[in-house]
Amino acid sequence: MVLVKNKKITGDKVFKFFVMLFLACFSLLILYPIVWIISSSFSDPFAVMTGKVRFLPIGFTTKMYTRVFHHPEIWGAYKNTICYTLLSVTVSILLTSLAAYPLSRKDFFGKKFFTTVLLITMFFQGGMIPTFLLVKQLKMLDTVWAIVLPTAMSVYNTIVMRTFYASTIPQELEEAAFLDGANDIQFYLLVVIPLSKAIMAVMILFYAVEAWNSWLPAFLYMSSRDKYPLQLILREIIIQGSSGMANDNELIGDGLKYATMVVATLPIMCLYPWLQKYFTKGVMIGSVKG
Repeated sequence: MVLVKNKKITGDKVFKFFVMLFLACFSLLILYPIVWIISSSFSDPFAVMTGKVRFLPIGFTTKMYTRVFHHPEIWGAYKNTICYTLLSVTVSILLTSLAAYPLSRKDFFGKKFFTTVLLITMFFQGGMIPTFLLVKQLKMLDTVWAIVLPTAMSVYNTIVMRTFYASTIPQELEEAAFLDGANDIQFYLLVVIPLSKAIMAVMILFYAVEAWNSWLPAFLYMSSRDKYPLQLILREIIIQGSSGMANDNELIGDGLKYATMVVATLPIMCLYPWLQKYFTKGVMIGSVKG
């Protein structure tokens, strides 16, 4: 019996070792491009252009970041992106939560019908041209609502949130609150919202990353450059080969592009440590039961 236990323990250790080895290798594959981009942004432009940068910066310099932060459109685009992201996350969380909670209740009339309608929109969409015409007819062109409203609600996130509510907030809790004199709005604000911190954190992260990285709606609907988000400016820098930021004959290379990427992605990456403790719990609870 002791031998069996020892074999089992040994087998578990070997399995865990290979799992950890696989995760370590997979993490390196993910982290290396990030480290390389950061190193390239701090390296001499000529070293970046000739492919000499492998892991650590070569010819350490902050010249690229100086150029980025002195670009006349960067800070305005930063402010626009922050405003668009905050507004998009607020509207998306509100719509997703208000749609997901009723669909999680067994006594909700028309539950199957509305769920089917949502699923249809998940697989069949209107397309770019009809969406543009709709935005134009609603007179939302060149406004913040053209960026926020067309992608305000994700059906997938709604289904995940509905599953969370169905598995976390029992019908008995709702009945007890109604017996104490609460109405639907009070129960939602005072009970549902406080119990939804985990899934709210996950949805905030999902919607924030999507809104921060989004450039196509602004490309289609925005005509004023002072309303461009950061990602659209970044796209122009990458496509134009940094020509818009170079005022001399000095070799700039790709280092400027990488510096702009770091500046653009750093704020959204800072969200992960703050939301990490909620992230795993929210995804697991919202994905196990249907």
